[in-house]
Amino acid sequence: MTNESNQRAAELKKMTLCASCAGIQRNWRRAPGHAELVQQSSRKAVRSDADGGSHTVTLTSYRCDACGTRWEYENDKTNQQAGWSVVGQ
Repeated sequence: MTNESNQRAAELKKMTLCASCAGIQRNWRRAPGHAELVQQSSRKAVRSDADGGSHTVTLTSYRCDACGTRWEYENDKTNQQAGWSVVGQ
């Protein structure tokens, strides 16, 4: 996919988010979700450290009851840009 088609796909996804989902700050650790998010599951993942080591983080999946958007929250205390991301609809 080209950059233009990637941008168009991102714009279409934004149009289908409910107002509450559109207000979630993405990729920022400790940003709040919203009341319609229902927790689905959680799992552990290994991330690399800057010094060459590794650590374990928790990834929790959510689904919005209002619009059906699927979210994932990454709880990584060493990465300020971890946090909410859209994983599907």
